[in-house]
Amino acid sequence: MTTDQTRARIAVVLDDLATLLDEIDDGQRSLPTPCSEYDVAALTGHVVGWLENFAAGFASDDGTCPRSDVSDLEVPRADAPERVRAAAGVLDRALRDGADERPLVIAAQGGMPGDMALSMMLGEYVVHGWDLERATGSSWAPEEETVTAAHEFLQGMVTPEYRGPAGMFGEEVPVAADAPALDRLVGFAGRDPEWTSAQG
Repeated sequence: MTTDQTRARIAVVLDDLATLLDEIDDGQRSLPTPCSEYDVAALTGHVVGWLENFAAGFASDDGTCPRSDVSDLEVPRADAPERVRAAAGVLDRALRDGADERPLVIAAQGGMPGDMALSMMLGEYVVHGWDLERATGSSWAPEEETVTAAHEFLQGMVTPEYRGPAGMFGEEVPVAADAPALDRLVGFAGRDPEWTSAQG
């Protein structure tokens, strides 16, 4: 998939994410999510904070993200959708100007090629959109081609050292080969496609 195709796909995913966040109400903020270390409020802060950080990095003069961590970021429910839309706009403009052609640098974590960082973001936001949908009952239906592209990229990136308690991903959850593409992606990302809030 070309960078232009990835850019177009992530723009759609982020627009859908903003719509999903608009559907969440204050009473759902404390609900558990399939991403077990986060409730809905914390996961909202995570997805918004990292998106803003990545977008600012792509838009900066030297490709450096302003923050190395966003774990302390709290995002009010009412602000989340517009903050996603605003950051998505910053990201898209930077990519149209060729920002993916240089590394994206996260302080203390080093850099990665811009096109790789963008593909990583696509997978991250497709999966976290599913986390929020499953936790709150909101709608999340990314295009199958987008899901497949995200899955293919993550399969090449997520090696065993990235899994487990100290890693970025849980252990892979076995999913039938003929299961829907999104189920196969979230299973690969360490989620149970049958997860319900009762499991949280």
